[in-house]
Amino acid sequence: MSDTALPSVLFVCVHNAGRSQMAAAFLTHLAGDRVQVRSAGSAPADTVNPSVVAAMAEAGIDVSAEVPKVLTVDAVQASDVVITMGCGDTCPVLPGKRYLDWQLTDPAGQGVEAVRPIRDEVEQRIRGLIDEIAPAGQS
Repeated sequence: MSDTALPSVLFVCVHNAGRSQMAAAFLTHLAGDRVQVRSAGSAPADTVNPSVVAAMAEAGIDVSAEVPKVLTVDAVQASDVVITMGCGDTCPVLPGKRYLDWQLTDPAGQGVEAVRPIRDEVEQRIRGLIDEIAPAGQS
C-alpha cells in the first residue's frame, strides 16, 4: 500500500502544546502505520506543556521530544481529516476536507491532575476515530 492511500489526520489547536499533541500521540500510538498523523498550532508555543508530557508518560506515551509546529495551508491540504480544538477562525478551511471540532478543555496552565481527564477524553475520541477511518485488520 502506498503512503498516499493512508488516511491522514491533522490536529490543530492554538499553541500545539497540549490537546493536539495528545491527540497526535494517541493516534500514532494506537493506529501505528495505518494513519498519517500531523499536528500544528495557529500560534505555537515554544514547548509542549510539561503537565501534558507527564500525563502522557503515565499512559505509556513519550511526547517529551515533540515540538509545537506552526499551522500551514500545506498541512491542511495534505490531510483528509482536520480536527480543530479551539483555534476558531484562525484555522484555514479548504474545500474537500472533512472538519471536526472537538470541544476539549485547554490544559494550558493546568497541573497533571487536571490534564488526566482531558487526556482520557482525547484517548476515547481517538479510539472512535480509528474505528471510523482505519479499523483494525485494514491494511
